[in-house]
Amino acid sequence: MSETYEKIVVGTDGSKSSLLAVERAAKIAAAFDATLIVGVAFYESKEDASKTLRQDSVTVLGDEVAKENLAAAAAHAKQFGVSKIETAVRPGTPVQALMSIVTDNNADLLVVGNRGINSLTGRLLGSVPADVARQSDCDVMIVHTVN
Repeated sequence: MSETYEKIVVGTDGSKSSLLAVERAAKIAAAFDATLIVGVAFYESKEDASKTLRQDSVTVLGDEVAKENLAAAAAHAKQFGVSKIETAVRPGTPVQALMSIVTDNNADLLVVGNRGINSLTGRLLGSVPADVARQSDCDVMIVHTVN
């Protein structure tokens, strides 16, 4: 295990709370001179989106919306001194997309917001932060973005 982070993945859905996670990840990336990979998931159809029981993230429908969210999040991250920023768009649920981005980039830190972790639905069905923490092979930081 390395004592520094070289590749940091952060998930965004375009929401204000997810941009707080992007900000925290950008500050860590700047401190370690790491590459920040901003990732977003999108559903390819309304049918795919309706299959998810989870409402703890904003439903991003279509890759155009996803790309707009990514551009905004990457621009936000630049304000915090990170010099190496990459973006990744993946179809599927937020958990599937983030795990894919982490694996593809051999990331050593995943940063997510805490949205959904304390909701009733989150407790019954799981939440994005809890599920990625269980499934991830790298360190996971859950940023307190929502009360």
